[in-house]
Amino acid sequence: MNMVIIVAAVLISLAIGVLAGMAYRKKIAESKLGSAEEEAKRLVELAKIEAENLKKEEIIKAKEEIMASRKELDQEIKERRGEVQRQESRLIQKEEILDKRSDNFEKKELELERRVQEAERERQEIEDMKQQEVVKLQKIAALTKEEAKAKLLKEMEREVTSEKANMIREAKQKAKEESVKNAKEVLTYAVQKCAADHSQETTVSIVALPSDDMKGRIIGREGRNIKALETLTGVDLIIDDTPEAVVLSGFDPLRREVAKIALEKLIEDGRIHPAKIEEMVEKAKQEVEETIKAEGERAVLETGVIGLHPDLVKLIGKLKYRTSYGQNVLNHSIEVSNLARIMAEELGLDAKLARRAGLLHDIGKALDHDMEGTHVEIGVEILKKYKENPLVINAVEAHHEDVEPQTLEAVLIQAADAISASRPGARRETLEAYIKRLQNLEEIADSFDGVEKSFAIQAGREVRIVVKPDRINDDKMTILARDVAKRVESEMDYPGQIKVNVIRETRVVDYAK
Repeated sequence: MNMVIIVAAVLISLAIGVLAGMAYRKKIAESKLGSAEEEAKRLVELAKIEAENLKKEEIIKAKEEIMASRKELDQEIKERRGEVQRQESRLIQKEEILDKRSDNFEKKELELERRVQEAERERQEIEDMKQQEVVKLQKIAALTKEEAKAKLLKEMEREVTSEKANMIREAKQKAKEESVKNAKEVLTYAVQKCAADHSQETTVSIVALPSDDMKGRIIGREGRNIKALETLTGVDLIIDDTPEAVVLSGFDPLRREVAKIALEKLIEDGRIHPAKIEEMVEKAKQEVEETIKAEGERAVLETGVIGLHPDLVKLIGKLKYRTSYGQNVLNHSIEVSNLARIMAEELGLDAKLARRAGLLHDIGKALDHDMEGTHVEIGVEILKKYKENPLVINAVEAHHEDVEPQTLEAVLIQAADAISASRPGARRETLEAYIKRLQNLEEIADSFDGVEKSFAIQAGREVRIVVKPDRINDDKMTILARDVAKRVESEMDYPGQIKVNVIRETRVVDYAK
């Protein structure tokens, strides 16, 4: 029983302690909560005060900036007003200067008018005196002014014409006597002056390099790579300070092309040594041979020429690597063949013979670097070797008038060659300029007194002038030719030279009865 009471008492004590603790904790929590609320209120008040202070500071700063901007603006306005005032002052000064000049000009104008009037009056007095002198001279000479003038001019014209004709004849005779000597001197001088430029322009090719480091690899150790390439191709390699480029120099265009292709292949491959160089040179030769064969077959197919020997076809393809006066010889040969065929068809001649001779007329240029002689002589020798048609051989031999043409087709080859060489565009000349030049040439010739008709022939290389025989004698013909040539030289631009050919024809007709 006592034990139960003790336990109950302990439990009651514990319950009372728990309740007392809870009440104490509640009181502490309520106290902390009140303190926190008071602290929060204090912080809010402080924040409001700080915000108000910041607001006032920003307002003060804004006012200060506005005042500074207004001050700068006032200063700028003041400076601009000063500049405007200075400009107004300068304008006023200039206006005053202009007014003074205007007054001076008016004074000078009045002075000039006065001088003009005096000069006119003096001129009239001189004219009157001149008329009086003329009347006196007419009385003395018993001739009118017009008669005296005509007589004097006629006499002077006769004397001057004879003297001019004699001088021109003497000059031509002297020039003819010295022509051989002068020609040799001019040719020697031209060769000396132009040899370097000719070699540089027509015997070199440029190969681009990816970098300057490649130059050392091309030269190789102790120069063995460049020596191998030069020995195998027969072309000189010039490696100088030119950035990222190598110059190939050689007189044979085919060898130069082989060297160029081989060097490009070596640069692309990257492995450069004598064995590789030999391999690439052989590949380049094969590639060039294939190109030559393909170009020859293309030319034969384009012109419609059949039955040519395969070696002749290859020689025609080699003309792809030959130029003459800026024209590609292969394209020129194709053009001559087509022109000759068209003209032969129009005239009812042998078109097959014309186009065959046209395609082969410059074939000697494919070997003129390897053989002695002109391209005409070389071409004739080659065609005889392959037993070509004798009429074709004659046309080739006569296209530069080395021999007399035996057929009309040979004459057509001469005409087609001249047309292709001097046609509009061959020397970068437009068709309109070409036609205008021919018209100007005939107009200049027709403008001279005594000319009956003029004709521009030979693609504008010659003007043929027919004169009236009753008005132009032999002496005047010489003067007319020289005057026309001088007018053409001074008023026209043309390539080469233009021949002025004056023709005077007299006919006497009688009848035997």
